[in-house]
Amino acid sequence: MVDRPPVIAAWGAGVDSTAMIVELATRGEPIDMVLFADPGAEKSATYAFIPVFRAWMSERGIASEIVRYQPRNFKHWPPYAGIAENMLTNATLPSVVFGGGSCSQKWKAAPQDAWTAKWEPARRCWDAGGRVVKLIGYDASGRDTQRYHHAVGCEDPRYAYRYPLREWEWSRADCEARIARAGLPVPPKSSCYFCGSIKPDEVLELSTEELRIIVLMEARAKPRLRNVEGLWRKPVLGRRGATPRPGSITEFIRERGLLSPAEVDRIIETAPLALLDFQAAQAALLPEQRVPMGRWLDDFHRASNALAKDHHHGTEIPANSAPNRH
Repeated sequence: MVDRPPVIAAWGAGVDSTAMIVELATRGEPIDMVLFADPGAEKSATYAFIPVFRAWMSERGIASEIVRYQPRNFKHWPPYAGIAENMLTNATLPSVVFGGGSCSQKWKAAPQDAWTAKWEPARRCWDAGGRVVKLIGYDASGRDTQRYHHAVGCEDPRYAYRYPLREWEWSRADCEARIARAGLPVPPKSSCYFCGSIKPDEVLELSTEELRIIVLMEARAKPRLRNVEGLWRKPVLGRRGATPRPGSITEFIRERGLLSPAEVDRIIETAPLALLDFQAAQAALLPEQRVPMGRWLDDFHRASNALAKDHHHGTEIPANSAPNRH
């Protein structure tokens, strides 16, 4: 990194940013660090792809790190980690559902910036009055063009942003083809599995555990919802070529039989109350004695798996079955 600022690639583990890194590496352009910010709720297929591509980068001498936002102030709540546990703790849905901004600043940009602030090459660059080059994988599609125009007007004294895919005028299809030519599997679209922007065909590919959390999240938030039905806000009727869908992903899961009707009903009727009981019990404990939210979710999935197995073998399931409430 002599006589030039350090270069960081913001990697989302999706198609665009992966193709950007592949092409830059092939061209011999410098990448000093690749950062992936893990919100703790990417699709399971994304988590399967991450070690594959990190190994590919390592073989080419490209350093990478996984960073995470670390919640600290839990007030009277049990400790939580990741955006899903955050939503369940607060009985809400991601801000994009209510017409707000995306969750990327808190769960993606902020942890990358916090890591970079401690990175010696960046500190030396800033001390010398320079700016770290940050590579962003916005492609030339209409959606990313909107994001680009919003971002390009934001000046940052610490970073000089570069958008290689836009320099090359690459579409998403170009990115997919580039990844395939490198002999790598094409990753799925990167997003949280319960993002309000997820498409119906993406929901069809989710795991059973991810589907259960969606049902629980919508059921937990429902008493506080006023103008939206669920993670998809409002129904889409299917006009002008749009794919029809309900406003609630839970209803889509039910309609498509992705979980059994009995399991959907059981989660809605029992899990939110069991979670409230768990939170109340933890609030009565000293902070250092509280059981993390993740432990409750482990019990939730374990109980759900056992009940699904019993149902498959014809055993009657009690209507009030719920995970361990500690």
